[in-house]
Amino acid sequence: MEYVYAALLLHKLGKLVDAESITKIMQAAGAQVDESKVKSLVASLKDVDIDKELESSIVASAAPATSGGTSEGESAPAEEPKEEKKEAAAEGLSALFG
Repeated sequence: MEYVYAALLLHKLGKLVDAESITKIMQAAGAQVDESKVKSLVASLKDVDIDKELESSIVASAAPATSGGTSEGESAPAEEPKEEKKEAAAEGLSALFG
């Protein structure tokens, strides 16, 4: 994952995303560089429009999460577990102080 971060940093700075640049960033960060991973990443990014991919990934991550099984009309009981935890904590404290 750190190799992808290095490539994104280079892209953000307007620098060429190549094996030498990624290697320099990784070395500057103190990481052990795996040349095969660097070469693989550079080859994978060869014909990729990074800006376009970032736009599509932001749209995908901004989509609302679906609920795990409740329908529109139903609401999940979100407050009940919090209430129980407070009561259990209060019981524990009363045991400490008599």
